[in-house]
Amino acid sequence: MRYLTFALTKGRLAYKTLELLEGMGITCQEMKDKNSRKLIFVNEEKKLKFFLAKGPDVPTYVEYGAADIGIVGKDTIMEEGRKIYEVLDLGFGACRMCICGPESAGEYLRHNQLIRVATKYPAIAKDYFYNKKNQTVEIIKLNGSIELAPIVGLSEVIVDIVETGSTLRENGLQVLEEICPLSARMVVNPVSMRMENGRITELIRNMKQMVTAAQG
Repeated sequence: MRYLTFALTKGRLAYKTLELLEGMGITCQEMKDKNSRKLIFVNEEKKLKFFLAKGPDVPTYVEYGAADIGIVGKDTIMEEGRKIYEVLDLGFGACRMCICGPESAGEYLRHNQLIRVATKYPAIAKDYFYNKKNQTVEIIKLNGSIELAPIVGLSEVIVDIVETGSTLRENGLQVLEEICPLSARMVVNPVSMRMENGRITELIRNMKQMVTAAQG
């Protein structure tokens, strides 16, 4: 039996995923060792391998078959646009993708005016404004504190992830429109899904039960 390989998003999503897997009886003690320099962790009993990757890289590993399964945020799936199957909403890491700005910027959105939009997610912003709102905008990609853009006059609004909204409020900004809800998702390589259908389907089914139990 060949190994099934998981690509996990570093940080909180990986931690929550390991909790979920442990609930299913799948453990990987090596991954808990904070001092480990290893890159790939193995569960010999279940023939599973795990590695940690940055969020935007997870869909790439899965599309190219370097990982059979990935755990990654919905925002990353939408932004990267890779050829992968999204098979399960894991429910944790819940937040929202929103258009935010000062209250006055709501006028620009209501009247479909030409505005500048700063974001870490240009593909999501472009799809929303061009395909859903039919509004022409100039999209500016930033990597750092997006909230800064409308404050210093770089853009009228931003497209960003909102969890509690406290950072927005502290900076005189607010949610103007919600684009979509986000959370951690399980994704699968299409070829792996065909070749290892039985094992992967069973994994999905068991994880679904764990997620339902956790939410119940």
